[in-house]
Amino acid sequence: MEHVDTTHSPEPAQAPAKGFFSSSLPGRTRASDVDLDGSNVAYWSYEPVNPTARTRTILVIHGFRGDHHGLLRVVDQLPEMRIIMPDLPAFGSSEPFLRDEHTVERYGTFISSFMAALGLGPDTVLLGHSFGSIIAAHFTATHPGAVHPLILVNPIAAPALEGPKGLMTKLAVLYYQVSAKLPRRLGLAVLRNRAIVRAMSVTMAKTRDKQLRAFVHGQHDAYFSAFADRKSLLESFRASVSSNVAEVAEQLTLPVLLIAGEKDEIAMLPDQHKLLDRLPDGTLEVIPGVGHLIHYETPAPAAAAIRTFLEEHPA
Repeated sequence: MEHVDTTHSPEPAQAPAKGFFSSSLPGRTRASDVDLDGSNVAYWSYEPVNPTARTRTILVIHGFRGDHHGLLRVVDQLPEMRIIMPDLPAFGSSEPFLRDEHTVERYGTFISSFMAALGLGPDTVLLGHSFGSIIAAHFTATHPGAVHPLILVNPIAAPALEGPKGLMTKLAVLYYQVSAKLPRRLGLAVLRNRAIVRAMSVTMAKTRDKQLRAFVHGQHDAYFSAFADRKSLLESFRASVSSNVAEVAEQLTLPVLLIAGEKDEIAMLPDQHKLLDRLPDGTLEVIPGVGHLIHYETPAPAAAAIRTFLEEHPA
């Protein structure tokens, strides 16, 4: 049974980031939770300020080690849309799956159950960021007609263990494997080490705006370590590096928007063009000067691309 749970409210987290969100965002925000298959899932709804005939419901799936906070700046740029953002099971305020492994397929089952619980129909827009792009694409491929259309931000377009980034991915695999085998307290300390989190944040941030960089680092400090436990984190990480969007590209027969960062070193631009060529009905929007943090650094052009795409592909 769904019920409002104000303990999940995101408003307190916005105070340190004053100037990066509009004053209307708190008024749009409704925090709720729902029990699915024995696990409690926290989610946030952002109601449209001035609904129009073009208002759509957008279900957003966040990336690995993120939660709903990561996409808030994009949400803020789409005040005419109704947007629903769950914390994926095992991240943020959501509990892990009770019995199942945290795989791409299982997260797809979660999307299906979540949509059914909230009564979200086939006119729902599905948006996935990074690892969320893998989950969203695989769900859409195996559930044709469940959503329309599909939007992928910083999509993982190629195998993570191959190509120029393969070595770094293999080192990351080792990092998560070792952390999972260490004594619990030490393993968690390694995973949540602020220096490691900051190094990751510095590597991904491309903006030269000092205030924006500080905001990005603050967001990662606050939310990157909000995972349930080491087991589910390792399972999710394995899922994130063992699958990609290109695996199901030909099965995505609905309109698909790819929003890519020119300087993305995780989901590299050449791979986005290759993915585009394999999509039956794809559109690629490249945002210059940004990497894998489109949702933090360039939310306005991302939102503009989403708005235009939805106008071109109405319900």
